[in-house]
Amino acid sequence: MWTVPKPKYRPGSTEGKITVNIGGVRVVLFEDALSRYPESRLAELLARSTQNYEGISSLCDDFDPGRKEFYFDRDPDAFKCIVDVYYFDEIHIKNGICPICFIKEMEFWQIDQSVLDECCKSYLSEKEDELKEISGKVKVILEDLQVERCVTRGQKCQRLLWRLMEKPGSSLAARVIAIASFLSVLVSAVVMCVGTIPELQVPDAEGKLVEHPALDAVETACMAWFTAEYALRLASSPDKLHFATSVMNVIDFMAIVPFYVVLSLTYLGTASMMELATVQQAVQALRILRIARVFKLARHSAGLQTLTYALKRSLKELGLLLMYMGVGIFVFSALAYTMEQSHPETLFKSIPQSFWWAIITMTTVGYGDIYPKTTLGKCNAAVSFLCGVIAIALPIHPIINNFVIFYNKQRVLEIAAKREVELMEMKSNPKMGRRKSKDQV
Repeated sequence: MWTVPKPKYRPGSTEGKITVNIGGVRVVLFEDALSRYPESRLAELLARSTQNYEGISSLCDDFDPGRKEFYFDRDPDAFKCIVDVYYFDEIHIKNGICPICFIKEMEFWQIDQSVLDECCKSYLSEKEDELKEISGKVKVILEDLQVERCVTRGQKCQRLLWRLMEKPGSSLAARVIAIASFLSVLVSAVVMCVGTIPELQVPDAEGKLVEHPALDAVETACMAWFTAEYALRLASSPDKLHFATSVMNVIDFMAIVPFYVVLSLTYLGTASMMELATVQQAVQALRILRIARVFKLARHSAGLQTLTYALKRSLKELGLLLMYMGVGIFVFSALAYTMEQSHPETLFKSIPQSFWWAIITMTTVGYGDIYPKTTLGKCNAAVSFLCGVIAIALPIHPIINNFVIFYNKQRVLEIAAKREVELMEMKSNPKMGRRKSKDQV
């Protein structure tokens, strides 16, 4: 048994008290404290106990009229946190208590969530986000398991095709398609780069160098693959509007369009309506969008997704880095310009021109196209690259820490989602659950 200290006497206070038994732990509470939250369950229980015992059964699990003790089958550790609100006007969730379960405890004791301390609110928000992510992962897993439950044959084929094109881990065929898509992106990127080498280009009818026909054929084959892949994914998508407006799918579409623009301008006679050279320049500018297909790799790479999230979580650190670098670039470029003016062959013609020197010096690149020639200028350069190294090294640890935290969190959430699905299967089919338990034993 533990007793909550009685508050100091205040005018008009009473000597009433109440004894509650929370999961085998007896707690004595005084009326002065409970009256601070009159709408709570304990305050209502005290009010009814001083008048009569009618309706008390709806507020507690059991009660002893002789000892005036009320029994609750609740968590005593969570109740210790609940009691704090009557004496300190705030609640902290102690370590080891599930925040979601604690919110249910607060709802049972009729305590508003606004009394939670700010640190606990943020912790609760993180847990709620994790539950939403688990729910989303469970939904995806259940959608994969419901292929056999599709009503019509067309729906079943659509679901199978969607898994084949969008979920590389669902089957061997889906993994082969994902690998083929990955290799097609790499081949297309290599062809785009190799096609710009003058030695591998051939002259056209007008004597201008163009891409080799073999490379053009490879590019055509890759584009045919990308087009078929996009069309199949769009046809099998359960929500075509969401699919078409997704960022990655927009990138895929924009990477395919230039190829067909080239065909229409070259072979369908549209080029005759305007200057061919201008059209070719526009086409060449559009073809550079092919490089956007590299971002398709992020769809099948958990590492790239984790890195993207880590960078998003590290925007504050990256912002501080840019601020430090910006201040350093401005200061050291101004000092370099001032110190180098005494040299007759100075390379620092102006402060804006010195920005380039400060950038490559503080980032330790040092091309050597601009360099100081005076002693003071060299000392300024030494200090500038030392400051640059320190400024770049400072945010490295937070970024790596965010990467590791998110990567481990995703693994835990995936395991939790799979276990949730297994529990749902065991509840829906008890025989299967007993069979799995025997297999584990």
